[in-house]
Amino acid sequence: MNVVPTAYLPSISYMAAIMRYPEISIEQYDTFPKQTFRNRTTIATGNGLLTLSVPVVRTHGNHTPTHQITVSYQEPWNIRHWRAIVSAYSAAPYFLYYRDEFEHILMQKHDKLLDLNEALLSLLLRKMKIQCTIERTTDFCPAADPLPYYDSFPPYPQVFDTRFPFQPNITVLDLLFNLGPEARSYLQKLNRQYSVTAVS
Repeated sequence: MNVVPTAYLPSISYMAAIMRYPEISIEQYDTFPKQTFRNRTTIATGNGLLTLSVPVVRTHGNHTPTHQITVSYQEPWNIRHWRAIVSAYSAAPYFLYYRDEFEHILMQKHDKLLDLNEALLSLLLRKMKIQCTIERTTDFCPAADPLPYYDSFPPYPQVFDTRFPFQPNITVLDLLFNLGPEARSYLQKLNRQYSVTAVS
């Protein structure tokens, strides 16, 4: 079983990595660290890159395990995130095909971060037609097989590519909204490239 950390609207490299495995296990007993992709993602906007962060509550401070991390709704961050995503990607070719289901998940107000992230990941896997079963660890299990490092990302059309240089390895939403059904092929290409790099 390949153990990976949870991720909020994960990066392109995260999706490419889990695509390599028929099953993954999300680590839920690790101590939740601050300021990581577990509750943060990056989108490409008309003003450049923007980091979106989910506010969380760590009930036991620095010793809170990931499965106990709750999502705070004291401020309407989910509405702000969705508005930012709409502003960034409404002109993307495939945004209208996928928007409703992502909006629905963000507006559901999940109590636990793991539930929110898993709902989004499951939707991404379905839309990209990636066959990968998601489970959660039953005990603390340090990742024995860390996520591969991809050192280059072939450019693809992005909404603001006439204003900014190509922005690699941001949220996989960028890939999906811009390439649609071809997003899966892009991830496959990354993995073929990684395999060659790893061998050489």
